[in-house]
Amino acid sequence: MKLKQLETLLGDLQQFTTPKVELEQYPTGPHIASRLLYTAENSFDDISNKVVADFGCGCGTLGAAAALLGAELVIGIDIDPQSLEIASMNAEDLELDIDFVQCDISNLGWRGQIVDTVVMNPPFGTRKKGIDMDFLFVALKVASQAVYSLHKTSTRDLRFDVPQLYKFHKKKEVDIAVDLWRFVPKRSQVKDN
Repeated sequence: MKLKQLETLLGDLQQFTTPKVELEQYPTGPHIASRLLYTAENSFDDISNKVVADFGCGCGTLGAAAALLGAELVIGIDIDPQSLEIASMNAEDLELDIDFVQCDISNLGWRGQIVDTVVMNPPFGTRKKGIDMDFLFVALKVASQAVYSLHKTSTRDLRFDVPQLYKFHKKKEVDIAVDLWRFVPKRSQVKDN
């Protein structure tokens, strides 16, 4: 699939109608989502025929992109049931088979490296300091191949468009500088007896 086609399909997805500020819910726009997943697939072969988890999946944009790029299985995980409803409708609209799990990432009971790749746009930690690192810690424990994560920064050129969603937002839209990080987890060692 071409990058522009992926971005167009993601642009049609439904987004939050009533985002929850305490969960730092911001939609992952089609521009950044398509580039994140397209890079993961075409530069590193981390998506097609892989098991991909979308941590804090929100409306399911990253998971949908993974499925569109040929992931073997996509699992979207979010604490918010309303987000999962939107994500499920988005998957249905695109005729994608994505599994959704309602769970707090910090309580995810997965043991070992059971997915190939984790993609995520975690909360930046402006409401709950360190939450982005909590997401990353869990992702690195369960991914065997790679973790892709967006993190807030003020020194890079990658921009994340944040629309006016909450009452305290004074501008219609603001670009937030973010970094896209690719982490390669330490592989589990299998000991011979």
